[in-house]
Amino acid sequence: MTTEPADRTETTEDYSVETIDVSKHFGAVRAVQELSVSIPRRGITSIVGPNGSGKSTFVNLLSGVLPLDGGMVILDGVSLRVVHAHEVPDLGATRTFQEVRLFDQISVWDNIMVVLTSRKLLPALLERTKQEHRDEAERILKLVGMWEKRDSLAMDLSYGQRKLLEIGRALALNVQIYMFDEPFAGLFPQMIEPVKDLVRDLRDRGRTIIFISHNMDIVRELPEHLIVLDSGRLLTEGDVHEVLSREEVIEAYLGT
Repeated sequence: MTTEPADRTETTEDYSVETIDVSKHFGAVRAVQELSVSIPRRGITSIVGPNGSGKSTFVNLLSGVLPLDGGMVILDGVSLRVVHAHEVPDLGATRTFQEVRLFDQISVWDNIMVVLTSRKLLPALLERTKQEHRDEAERILKLVGMWEKRDSLAMDLSYGQRKLLEIGRALALNVQIYMFDEPFAGLFPQMIEPVKDLVRDLRDRGRTIIFISHNMDIVRELPEHLIVLDSGRLLTEGDVHEVLSREEVIEAYLGT
């Protein structure tokens, strides 16, 4: 694994994700501007803000999907000035996307098995799977409500079903840090509560959960910690109910 340039630091007891002056520019657009945050190791953190505030860009920087233009990301105690997406799972983190990314040409079942076995498509399909992998795949698909669709091709799923399968793939990695970009968008109402329960279960098992959402009802209910971005900058952060009552948040995000 190549994480250079990087510095090994002692694992922070209270935080599993930290950033120091993280920045990202697209030409003249300053999408993320010198953003420094600390995300609690145990618990659920939501990132909110107006459209264009930098939420998805920030998660893309944390997960190595976009390169940093400046600053440092600390994932589970490892300080990184360059974050490589393919190394992020080995650093204890995974993520889902607002625009779902799956192996469309293979089945729901095989999409999970790829993650549980070698994590590479061809070797995973040829590898002789162990019973423990099959049992875990069944458990995960039942958790996300996709067991009945296990033989379907991923390309034939609805948007909501694709979202559920991607969440299942993230769960299969069994890491410390989970980043979900709009995990509830496109889900049928009857599936929103089970996904909330999945997130709470991860929290109860000591995991770090970070999610982006525009659904303020869910934001008020699910996380303990809230980060509010505005024009690529940190507007405020802290306890959810306290943050949502602050005048600057009401003006910038709620628009009242």
